[in-house]
Amino acid sequence: MMLLEMAAQAAPERVAIGPLKGGLTYGQLFELAGGATTWLRSRPAERVLYTDVSAPALPVALFASSWAGKPFAPLNYRLADDRLRWIVARQAPAIVLHGVDGESRTTGIDHVEHIDTGTFVARAGAEEVAAADWSYDPDDIAVLLHTSGTTGEPKVAILRQKHLVSYVLGTVEFLGAGDDEATLVSVPPYHIAGMAVYGGRRLVQLAAFDPTDWVRVARAEHISHAMVVPTMLSRILDVVEADGQGLSDLRHLSYGGGRMPRAVVERALHLLPGVDFVNAYGLTETSSSITVLGPDEHRQALASDDPAVQARLGSVGQPLPTVEVSIRDADGSELPPGQRGEVWVRGEQISGEYAHANQLVAGGWFTTRDAGWLDADGYLYLDGRIDDVIVRGGENLSPGEIEDVLLQHPAISDAVVLGLPDREWGEVVAAVVVLEEGQAIDEDEVRAWVVQHLRSSRAPAVIDIRSELPYNETGKVLRRVLKPELEARFVDAS
Repeated sequence: MMLLEMAAQAAPERVAIGPLKGGLTYGQLFELAGGATTWLRSRPAERVLYTDVSAPALPVALFASSWAGKPFAPLNYRLADDRLRWIVARQAPAIVLHGVDGESRTTGIDHVEHIDTGTFVARAGAEEVAAADWSYDPDDIAVLLHTSGTTGEPKVAILRQKHLVSYVLGTVEFLGAGDDEATLVSVPPYHIAGMAVYGGRRLVQLAAFDPTDWVRVARAEHISHAMVVPTMLSRILDVVEADGQGLSDLRHLSYGGGRMPRAVVERALHLLPGVDFVNAYGLTETSSSITVLGPDEHRQALASDDPAVQARLGSVGQPLPTVEVSIRDADGSELPPGQRGEVWVRGEQISGEYAHANQLVAGGWFTTRDAGWLDADGYLYLDGRIDDVIVRGGENLSPGEIEDVLLQHPAISDAVVLGLPDREWGEVVAAVVVLEEGQAIDEDEVRAWVVQHLRSSRAPAVIDIRSELPYNETGKVLRRVLKPELEARFVDAS
């Protein structure tokens, strides 16, 4: 909350949220958060849950929750009703901020109050602004985030004030953005709001991602900065390439949240040469980014003749100065550069805490469950989740390595690789691929392509061609959806 207070005092007339004409200024956002705080304090709820699309109500609720001392929990409104109800019931007593038609999805749950986001903002504007009496205890809970649950039930990650403040203060210059700078957000922006406010950059929200709409808004609102997940970037490039008009105001584009095919990055660098690209890797439990591949590194990798430097386009960069990264084996012993293992991280912004459990190990390290390796220069390369590693005949195979090769085939537009149980080998490689429009390919050609670039042990024993892959809202492939489907079709039938 202190971040918003600082911005409101220093630049009260600067637009914080929405269009340049008619958007909420920092002063207005502070007043609304203060009014919402007064209302929240009058309610018995202990937590504030948000189940709507991205809208001005979200930053108002985020800052008001902090001011009122009630943890904020943004939930995925796309969840099935039974799953959403399961989560809401476990956060009671709570207030649910929902869309116009969203109340019916979670009614009847004990100790849960409902209010639609439009009414919430109107009520905030009608209430007296609370006294600036918030407490900043570094150990206070700020945000409760439900992990994406790509392989199972989501867990509740706890981010305390010290984690968020450490990240923002360590990565953002106070009011360092120019008056003409604006960030377009088309993913849930709860972790971005604090950064945008502290930096002074206007935040433009897109309720739902559509590539044509994204490009239209970026041009109309003179967007200078944006953040996307890998699946979004490829579709945005399709629109820009088709109309040939470019994105003249865009200066900085960060991407993350999933594996970014190197071919997509190279295409983006060629289509948008004036844009500074940043690849950022982080997790819910780390408060945001922990490694970054910066603009200069992107351009150097594209222009270099050195294969080791070129390969950095497939990395997620180097750790932030405030973060340590280590690669460990199954016993927790540190591995040298070039060897694959589990990514461990440590730093002030790292929470590693879940409801009723703290996952930090000795020395304050958080075990990410991500597989990867560091090169000699400290660049981190990810291979997916540790649980995704395929063990075939005692050999560990990286799904990411095979996916990268598949995506180099001109007929393949998307791919995911996973292991299926096998009596002889323990596990075999399965590949689910999506073809470019109008393209055709047979299974033997796919296998031959992988063998040509890797080894025969990496060739998929099972190949499933689909029109699309299932992704969650942060751009991660839902392996928990794919794996049982493939096992039912290819394992049970064998």
